[in-house]
Amino acid sequence: MSKLKLGFVGLGIMGAPMAGHLVASGHEVYVNTRSQVPPELANSAAIVCASPAEVARQADIIITMLPDTPDVEKVLFGDQGIAQGLSAGKIVVDMSSISPISTQEFAKRINALGCEYVDAPVSGGQVGAKAASLTIMVGASEATFAKVKPIFELMGKNITLVGANGAGQITKVANQIIVALNIEAVAEALVFAAKAGADPAKVRQALMGGFASSKILEVHGERMINRTFDPGFRIELHQKDLSLALSSAKALGVSLPNTATAQELFNACSAHGGKAWDHSAMVKALEKLANFEMGNKG
Repeated sequence: MSKLKLGFVGLGIMGAPMAGHLVASGHEVYVNTRSQVPPELANSAAIVCASPAEVARQADIIITMLPDTPDVEKVLFGDQGIAQGLSAGKIVVDMSSISPISTQEFAKRINALGCEYVDAPVSGGQVGAKAASLTIMVGASEATFAKVKPIFELMGKNITLVGANGAGQITKVANQIIVALNIEAVAEALVFAAKAGADPAKVRQALMGGFASSKILEVHGERMINRTFDPGFRIELHQKDLSLALSSAKALGVSLPNTATAQELFNACSAHGGKAWDHSAMVKALEKLANFEMGNKG
């Protein structure tokens, strides 16, 4: 791949390692973040810019990785935002997890400036960001996807063009529904088994060999049993994603009853000081309802 001028705005726990992979690949990378630039980037070949607009002036492809829909809107269209630095022919890539409906509107506004837009949310968490093994779900035209795919390959492994603008975000919302409901199912099963008198570690081991086996049972089930709730993915972030699911479903006239239940269990965790717990800690809400803490019986 020839050397490209890339921009990256949003250098949090996900964005910093993702931008680091672009720098390590030898591209010219312009960066900006609302807080302090992490030392690993500040001391690298990355070029720190004073604003998102400056990043957009310098780079041909500008990537954003931000917490929520209002953050993306502000960085794109606010004072000294990316839109103010764009010129025709540039590409804006949003890798945040935000509203699919807002994404389609943002794409229209960027297209009106003569630029292309890509929504490319990711799955894999901080671990995947550091390992460059993220799953990337893409909404874009086929021609634009072809231009940005080599860049995605520096940050992820499973890269899929799902459809037009908004399709990437729709897929990410669907992903988060499935993950939340699987966490809830595993938590219910293990709390039930433990309170009934079985060793939850041995129950999990037995289930891993059957049709109930899943990545959630493997990874999050072990966290539930061992009480290791340091976040790989924080409850407050999954709450945000399920809020997107529920608000989008309301606009579409779709009922998501079990998603709503999972969100209420996350809300209960947050009410007990658990916003920063790993999302596998949903089990704590079910344990409160059962008046029983599973613990590690193994």
